[in-house]
Amino acid sequence: MGKIKEPLPVKLIASMFTARRELLEEAKVRLSQEFGPLDYESELLPFDHTSYYAAEFGENLRRQFVAFEELVHPGKLAEIKLQTNALELVLSGAKGMEWAVEGKRQINIDPGYVSHSRLVLATTKDHAHRIYLGQGIYAEVTLYFGDGTFRAWPWTYPDYASPPLIAIFNHIRALYVKQLRET
Repeated sequence: MGKIKEPLPVKLIASMFTARRELLEEAKVRLSQEFGPLDYESELLPFDHTSYYAAEFGENLRRQFVAFEELVHPGKLAEIKLQTNALELVLSGAKGMEWAVEGKRQINIDPGYVSHSRLVLATTKDHAHRIYLGQGIYAEVTLYFGDGTFRAWPWTYPDYASPPLIAIFNHIRALYVKQLRET
């Protein structure tokens, strides 16, 4: 029988895309309130590898990746996904902001984490290569780390397999490794 031990904490990330750039700023504020300060923000990137979201979000989508300073327990990913899903929904008038227009989301926020060996994303969509975490949330190992860089699987979304995004995740992993060494 193997010895049960706690996993190392992981580096929480989020991918956000929208056609309304001001929502990225508001989302970063709200995410920081929930998960602590950011220690990485990518530049704004075109979200043009798929037209899947065009009907809901419109055209000219921009994406940004963020990473959080505070490391988290990987077992909290489902709970974090539920929190980010809530941020996507229409917020009450008492909170002073509505992100949804005509019942459609205006921003997509997908959390995940980076560890030594992988990039894991949370999703509500089941598929053969995804593991159920609970509460309607699944996890996918989207990239694995090998030979000094992140690498794609056959199921990896084309944008996540692209050199610019691989570079982003390699950078975030370097931040993570440095954090672990310093603690």
